[in-house]
Amino acid sequence: MNAVEIHDHARKLYGSRGPKALAEAAEMVRRYAQSGDKGRAEDWRRIQAALKELIGPRVS
Repeated sequence: MNAVEIHDHARKLYGSRGPKALAEAAEMVRRYAQSGDKGRAEDWRRIQAALKELIGPRVS
């Protein structure tokens, strides 16, 4: 996926899942990494990073 697709997917995922989107992305990274699909695992790592940027820092 290119950068635009990554950010678009992150926005859509956050729009549909809200705060659970980050956990879902982490689960997808784990699943693809375990199955040996390095390309998709890397895409989901990039989506996870885009979600972190989108959500912003957490305030304690």
